Amino acid sequence: MTTTKKTKKKAAAARKPAPRTGGKSAKPGAAGGEADAKRVAAILAGLDAAYPAASCELKHDNPFQLLVSTILSAQCTDVRVNEVAKTLYAKYPAPEAFAYATPSKLEQEIRPTGFFRNKTKSIMGASKAIVEKFGGKVPRTMEEMLTLPGVARKTANVVLGTAYGIASGVVVDTHVLRLSKRLGLSQHEDPKKVEEDLMRVIPKEKWILFSHQIIWHGRRICQARKPKCAECNLEALCHAKDKTV
Repeated sequence: MTTTKKTKKKAAAARKPAPRTGGKSAKPGAAGGEADAKRVAAILAGLDAAYPAASCELKHDNPFQLLVSTILSAQCTDVRVNEVAKTLYAKYPAPEAFAYATPSKLEQEIRPTGFFRNKTKSIMGASKAIVEKFGGKVPRTMEEMLTLPGVARKTANVVLGTAYGIASGVVVDTHVLRLSKRLGLSQHEDPKKVEEDLMRVIPKEKWILFSHQIIWHGRRICQARKPKCAECNLEALCHAKDKTV
């Protein structure tokens, strides 16, 4: 090999990036790389201390009512949904009643929850599928839940986790999106990617309770516009840019 070729080869080798060291690669979405296990454990301990009995705040008597209420809760408060539900489930006691309802009437009955036309289509479509494909019962698997009109992973996770105790994933709503970013558990904006990040760092046996706890914390303390950082027992673990302390 000539001197010129040797020189070029050495120069090319020098330009190559150095091999990675340090074991596991960083997990995507976590602030600063891989989420620290001790820090995640501390966050979970803080949530356990603050909300040991957190649960779904949508009032319901059965899985089907929870499904309908969850659909209604999109861009609406649980308080408003619960108010509407008081009379709604008395008039529509089963999937069959919703499946073959008069759309214009149902629209007016759920109007206070907003987006009532789209929600009517989703509720009626899901109800009809439950009646005609699942024998009148809300299915118990994520795959089957996602075949219901108007049902995405968030709604499916709420119903499977709360009604059936099945940990199929982590509920990701607006509160979970916001808190996951503030707490450095995920830096993604897409709910699916945020859920994937959370499922990697949160133990599966905690998925259901964690979903309730983080939503409670978002409603009570870590609010969107003015987070109550002085009252937050996770404040020392949070490095969000919009902290108020």
